[in-house]
Amino acid sequence: MPREAEPSLNEKQFVIQALQENLRLDGRELEQYRPLELTLGDQYGVADATLGKTRVLAKASAELTVPYTDRPLDGIFTIATELSPMTSPAFELNRPTETEVLLSRLLEKTVRRSNALDTESLCLIAGQKCWSVRVDVHVLSHDGNLIDAACFAVVSALRHFKKPDTSMEGGVLTVYTAAEREPVPLSWLHSPFCVTWSFYGEQGEIAVLDATWLEEQVRVGSCTISLNRHGEICQISKLGGTPVEAVALLQCSAVSLTKVKEFSTYLDEKLAEDAKRRNKGGLLAELSAENDR
Repeated sequence: MPREAEPSLNEKQFVIQALQENLRLDGRELEQYRPLELTLGDQYGVADATLGKTRVLAKASAELTVPYTDRPLDGIFTIATELSPMTSPAFELNRPTETEVLLSRLLEKTVRRSNALDTESLCLIAGQKCWSVRVDVHVLSHDGNLIDAACFAVVSALRHFKKPDTSMEGGVLTVYTAAEREPVPLSWLHSPFCVTWSFYGEQGEIAVLDATWLEEQVRVGSCTISLNRHGEICQISKLGGTPVEAVALLQCSAVSLTKVKEFSTYLDEKLAEDAKRRNKGGLLAELSAENDR
């Protein structure tokens, strides 16, 4: 399997020494994120999230299918990730790396298992018809902290997505096109986000937020905390590395909550801007004009 070029010994020592002096190569504070930018597509359910030089595109879609036999009253919700060789020479097609597996599992735990999306609302006819919602995650550029960027893109795509409206009359299910009826948003319960910490030093005493690719190469451990703006923790993932003191983890959780509130506020503003842009002379304006006549 091809490997990505590792930083030199001098680079590693330089980064570690700088962090010990509370300095970072890009001038940020230790608990500061890179600039986060979100672009919502013209099509519902397309979100392009950029975190520094890390860029992730998420696209949500829905199709009618048959629910699982063991869950006849629930719809289907899946997240598919793709890390192409275009992103990094360490990634290969159809050969998931450890990074891709970890990304998939964390997104699964954070968004799907936390019941952020109400899957019961996706069921149309018990045991016969339901919506299958799928989010495809494409990593376009990798410069560290893929998990946080991908999670933000997935949540943004799902909250921006709207599925076709349906009706049931006389046992007959009717699915309306966008021209016939305005699509309806998904039943969304809460918005969880990932916050990833990297630890440095012999005892992991230095905690750094939003590490770049170079900083990730020299860390002695990492921890991803997933929570929503209400402070409800969905999952904490500490996969190996140097042990971290419980007090330090609590401090990281407190800072993570502040960052998640900022993410949530920023996403709400972007969704409001998008709704306002679409409503201006769009389908909603046409429908209201039709009603006036």
